[in-house]
Amino acid sequence: MDAAGTDAWAPAAPEAGRGTGTARALLRACRPKQWLKNLLVFAAPGAAGVLGEPAALAWSLVAFAAFCLAASGTYLLNDVLDAEADRAHERKRHRPVASGAVPVPLALAAGAAALTASLAAAAAAAVVTGRFALLAVLVGYLVLTTAYTLVLKRVTIADIVAVAGCHVLRALAGGVAVGVPFTSWFLIVVSLAALLVVVGKREAELRNPHAGDGRTALRGYSRSYLVQIRTMASAAMIVTYCLWALEGQGEGGVPPFHAASIVPFIVFVLRYHLLVDRGVGEEPEEIALRDRPLQLCLLGLAALVGLGVYAG
Repeated sequence: MDAAGTDAWAPAAPEAGRGTGTARALLRACRPKQWLKNLLVFAAPGAAGVLGEPAALAWSLVAFAAFCLAASGTYLLNDVLDAEADRAHERKRHRPVASGAVPVPLALAAGAAALTASLAAAAAAAVVTGRFALLAVLVGYLVLTTAYTLVLKRVTIADIVAVAGCHVLRALAGGVAVGVPFTSWFLIVVSLAALLVVVGKREAELRNPHAGDGRTALRGYSRSYLVQIRTMASAAMIVTYCLWALEGQGEGGVPPFHAASIVPFIVFVLRYHLLVDRGVGEEPEEIALRDRPLQLCLLGLAALVGLGVYAG
């Protein structure tokens, strides 16, 4: 009886192990590290000084969750479409869908579920608050990412603009979720920062000897061209940020925190340029997670801007 019971249950362990492995692979396919980009939704509410209000914080978190679900859903569907090309790529062949760790039907089902949940969250926020702008921005993000997956990623320059546009939409989502207005300073700095990051990523990819594998748009760039765009974007961004940070200084005892934030901001840009020149900008989220000097610059920048907004 004991032996029979043992034999009956013996195959269950490998099945359970495979199930756990598939679940982990599915989570990896959702690319949770990429959710760092969605922290941009807190930028506009934070700059407006409303994140301390419970309602504003709650709706910002809803926007963050909606964009995390939307991003993961699009990544899963994109990996299904690119599975064949990814298998021929030196690094991308290890992606869960391309490697077979996540079956295509599971990836499709999980992607559809994530997209549905993201739209449901934005729709619920719209119904409760009466502001439908978040839902509109999320739909715009999904349309842009779909266009990128199907067409734009194969078109030189359009691929850069599309990815940068996705970053800008993340930043817009936070503001419309809580109903705060956007300043021209904010929109310009965010747009230029998004362009800088995307161009740095393309430049790092171009250094990869296998960069041209299945990437028509990437083969249309040269390193010198991307360096020129990176230099132009960072210079314009620094000038714009300095004009914003120095606006109103010396009038009515305005605290100098914004002006002081220029230092970590410029050091951050210089550090990012150095990392891209070293060829490590292909995964911006990895830089944010691993480079300690860059993290310190961001921490100092956030602290000084926060003091300027909330203590001013």
